[in-house]
Amino acid sequence: MRTWKFGDNIDTDAIVPGRYLTIYDPATLASHAFEGTRDEYAKQVKEGDIIVAGRNFGCGSSREHAPLALSGAGVRFIIARSFARIFYRNAISVGLLPLVCPDADKIPDGSELVVQMNEGYVVSGGKRYAIEPVPGFLQEIVNAGGLVEYARRLEEVKTCTGSRS
Repeated sequence: MRTWKFGDNIDTDAIVPGRYLTIYDPATLASHAFEGTRDEYAKQVKEGDIIVAGRNFGCGSSREHAPLALSGAGVRFIIARSFARIFYRNAISVGLLPLVCPDADKIPDGSELVVQMNEGYVVSGGKRYAIEPVPGFLQEIVNAGGLVEYARRLEEVKTCTGSRS
């Protein structure tokens, strides 16, 4: 998986410009990801690529368009030193996993990256970078494909077992 590196304070308008807020299709949003910030991204990103960033990734507005655009581009992980809180939750809600890595800024742009979730690190260029553990329930939401699908599956389990709220 190849990395796309960004710096500190990448806001949601840099991820997907505000003029595309009438679009809700992840693939269409992906075609505008980082437009005006890193124009080659939308044309060159591949399924499985990883965003790597500095501090406060996803700051700005609380809209879900930004993580939807990244998800639509095939990104499954975003690794950053820190995330804006609402972006972190929105990413999980759409099935995109934000991973906190205190040394994310040391991971080179364009490098191949291997995520070792269970072991608690990522590997790039033979170097290990620690990542913070993801709470189990958040990992379950991401594994389900996002919050809507997670809730749907819970409802199916309740229906099958005859459980009531």
